[in-house]
Amino acid sequence: MPAEPLLLSEDRLRALVALHLDVVDVIEQAFVALAEGRVIMPPIMSMELPMLNAEVDAKTAFIAGLDVFALKVSTGFFDNPARGMPSLGGMVNVLSALDGSVRAVFLDNGYLTDLRTAAAGAVAARHLAPEVVTTAGVIGTGLQARLQMRAAHLVRPFERVLVWGRDLEKAASCAADLAQDIGVEAEVCSDPRLLVKRSQLVVTTTPSFTPLVQADWLHPELHITAMGSDAPDKGELHPRCLTRADLYIADSAAQVRLRGEWRAALESGDWTGDDPAELGQVIGGQAKGRTDPRQITIADLTGTGAQDTAMAAHVLERLADA
Repeated sequence: MPAEPLLLSEDRLRALVALHLDVVDVIEQAFVALAEGRVIMPPIMSMELPMLNAEVDAKTAFIAGLDVFALKVSTGFFDNPARGMPSLGGMVNVLSALDGSVRAVFLDNGYLTDLRTAAAGAVAARHLAPEVVTTAGVIGTGLQARLQMRAAHLVRPFERVLVWGRDLEKAASCAADLAQDIGVEAEVCSDPRLLVKRSQLVVTTTPSFTPLVQADWLHPELHITAMGSDAPDKGELHPRCLTRADLYIADSAAQVRLRGEWRAALESGDWTGDDPAELGQVIGGQAKGRTDPRQITIADLTGTGAQDTAMAAHVLERLADA
C-alpha cells in the first residue's frame, strides 16, 4: 500500500520555503531541463470565466530525473481584492513518477506559484539584464509586482525602484512596501513612459488586455521581463516592442505562440522571423543572450508546468531536511 499522502497548509509551506536564491536556482534548472528536452509538458488547460472576471488554469510536467511531478490548479478571481482577498489561489497535487500514487497535496493558495513566478523573473534578469542596474521599474501594483522586484534585487541589486499603476494610491502603497522590504529608494511614477525611460530593468506584472509599453519607449541598456500575458488575448507590450528589441527570449516558444507577447506579434504581422530562442537555451549556451550592455532585451514569461514540478520537488526536499 502506498504511504498516506502528505497534506501541507499554506502556513507550513511558507515556513519551509521563501524567496531566496536557492529557489531561483531551482527554477533556473527547470528552464535548463526544458531546453534539453528532458521535460514532457502538455499545453496549459485554461477556463475563462468572464461573467465572474476570473480564470482557472491547470499545469503539469514530467522532468526526467525527478521522482515526482506536479499537477497544479491555479485560480485568478480578479474582483477578490475588493472583497479583501488575494486575486490568485489554487493548490498543487504531487504525484510519484514511479507509480503514480499521490505523494502530497499542497494547499498553498497560490503561494508556490507566486514564488516560482518571481524566481523565473530573477532567472531572466540574471541572464538577460545589464550587469549593472541602478534603477528598476515595475508596471503593476499587486503581490507579484512586489515579489518580482524582490527577486530581481537578489540578482541585480539596484538602488532605486519606480512603480507605476493605474491607481496611484496602490502604486504608493507598493512603493512603500518595496522601500521597506528591499531597502532601496522607491518612487511612484505617474507616467509609464518615464518609468521605462529611467530604468535599466522593467518588469510588467498586470493582467492587461491592451499594451502598456510602446516600442518607441525602448532604449539602449534596457531589459524587460513581461510576465502578465499568461492567457490568450492578454498583452502588456505593443507587438512592435519585440522587433524593436535586439533580443527576444521566451520561456517556452510553443507556449508563447498561444498566450504570450509573441502571439500578438504574430497576429499583427509585426513578427515575421524565426521562432524565438528559449531562456533555458540561453542559460545552457545553446543560444546567445545579451552580448553587449547597450542591447535591448525582452523575456516573455508565461509560466510553465516544469517550474511547478521543480518547485514541488524542492518543497519535498526541504521537508525531508527539516
